[in-house]
Amino acid sequence: MTILVFGRTGQVAQELATYDGVISLDRAAADLEVPSACAAVIAAHAPAAVINAAAYTAVDKAEEDEPRATMINGETPGAMARACADLGIPFVSISTDYVFSGEGEIPWMPEDSTGPLGAYGRSKLAGEQAIQAAGGAYAILRTSWVVSAHGTNFVKTMLRLGAERDALTIVADQIGGPTPARDIAAACMTMVAQLATDPSKAGIYHFAGGPNVSWADFARQIFSLADLTCAVSDIPSSDYPTPATRPLNSRLDCTALETVFGIPRPDWRVGLKDIVKEVMG
Repeated sequence: MTILVFGRTGQVAQELATYDGVISLDRAAADLEVPSACAAVIAAHAPAAVINAAAYTAVDKAEEDEPRATMINGETPGAMARACADLGIPFVSISTDYVFSGEGEIPWMPEDSTGPLGAYGRSKLAGEQAIQAAGGAYAILRTSWVVSAHGTNFVKTMLRLGAERDALTIVADQIGGPTPARDIAAACMTMVAQLATDPSKAGIYHFAGGPNVSWADFARQIFSLADLTCAVSDIPSSDYPTPATRPLNSRLDCTALETVFGIPRPDWRVGLKDIVKEVMG
């Protein structure tokens, strides 16, 4: 089963590249700012399935670069989905909790009303809507707080800062589920395989690590595993202003994914051990 993956350097894309049968495309092979070019690549390869693990992920920069973010996160995934629908093959695309408003404390269900707070969330929501409109065997996988031993992410930043400093102030009123990229990749592979034989499973699903935790408590767990003595002080988001507003409630209800695809919610503490070990050598 040949699976075409858009993305090569991202966290999830690097994990997907370890699977047999995966063909990874970087931006030289598929320009994400040219939707028709990405659709043409799918037609040329004629794979058994496509996974979109590429995205414009600069949340703060998107506030001043929304047209480009919307092209990459919105229009291009739509073109990919239409190309897959034309070929009759499954398409899985990774989305985000940023499509929600971040209000309340109840975990978001896939069918809940969206309400993105900024440009990044709006661009990803546009992609979701375009994929749904394409009408093929699709799955949109919303996830949150992606971490791995690759690229730039919270775990790697904390390991670096924790080794350099005695104390840090970290936001404690944003709650969500850290999600190892390795688990996301495995989920995507399972989903495309099942969609190939049962297109009725198409839809939007949530996948995030458990248990839910604040960024501050997540940092404490990282430091504990790495034997770093850096002290963490809790602060509210208002004390750490950013160009783009972050959702306070990033909790995702992952029940549907387990019910339909048999993919359980992963324990991020298990994945974190592997990530810390890999980063620290």
